Amino acid sequence: MLSNLSDLDLRLLRVFLAVVDAGGVSTAQNSLNVGQSTISTQLATLETRLGFRLCDRGRGGFRLTAKGEHFTELARKLMGAIEDFGSQARNMDRKLVGKLRIGMIGHTPFGENSRVSQAIARFRQRDEAVKLTILVRSPSELEEKLISGDLDIAIGYFWHRAPTLNFTPLFIERQVAYCGKDHPLFPRAGGLSMEEAWEHDWAWRTYPLPEARFPSLPRHITAIADNMEALSMLILSGHHLGFLPRHFAQHYQSQGLLAPLNAQRLQYDVTFHVVSRQRRHLNDIARAFLDDLADVHLDIPVHRQTSM
Repeated sequence: MLSNLSDLDLRLLRVFLAVVDAGGVSTAQNSLNVGQSTISTQLATLETRLGFRLCDRGRGGFRLTAKGEHFTELARKLMGAIEDFGSQARNMDRKLVGKLRIGMIGHTPFGENSRVSQAIARFRQRDEAVKLTILVRSPSELEEKLISGDLDIAIGYFWHRAPTLNFTPLFIERQVAYCGKDHPLFPRAGGLSMEEAWEHDWAWRTYPLPEARFPSLPRHITAIADNMEALSMLILSGHHLGFLPRHFAQHYQSQGLLAPLNAQRLQYDVTFHVVSRQRRHLNDIARAFLDDLADVHLDIPVHRQTSM
């Protein structure tokens, strides 16, 4: 059983992970630049050091054992930690060294994605050696990861307001009700009354829509979805009406596949926020990026307020 890691153990771990990534010993030969027999010997040596079998390999193909699957996760974490240590150690003379983890919801308007890209470009001009990670997740997942510390910053639509987080308005997105080309309302789309639209089947969000303040709501919500792709599929089927971000629906509308029911009455706006922990809990890296994001959002007070 491994008690102290040596250089040999680390080399064996790298061989093992290369085999896992390649899906077998024979297919790992090119990436490792050694013969199949040498790789098999190295795997056997690692298993002897560990005291248990990592994988089945032979004529039946390559397959991780249950312990091998768990060990793979541990080995990847270890290698990632070693890589991060090496990177930070090499760049200790830089002003900003470490990680920045940003979360976003999917299908953000192109213009806003461009501004995030501009903020990244500004950040990269700093005296930094930061490993940047960007994740695309649902709003609830982003909020959970912020609270748990797995994310530093998130950009999206959030209907909760966790007291441990700071929410600052970033931009506004217009949501419009649409129908598909095969829906019976399609020929008259554009000037439909809310009362008539509410009588049909709707696809709705799985999460609250506090901004959608209408005098009444659809009587027949027969489908739900938690993301834009799923919601658009339901609307495009011709059996459901539903709200989509205007920028997201434009592509389908230009092809004649979607039409707005009534862009003046059946619409609402949602505010996207940049979210982080309270400013006093932020590290220098997160603060620097938020400053850069504020600089490209000159029309919106993003970060430099005392509340953040």
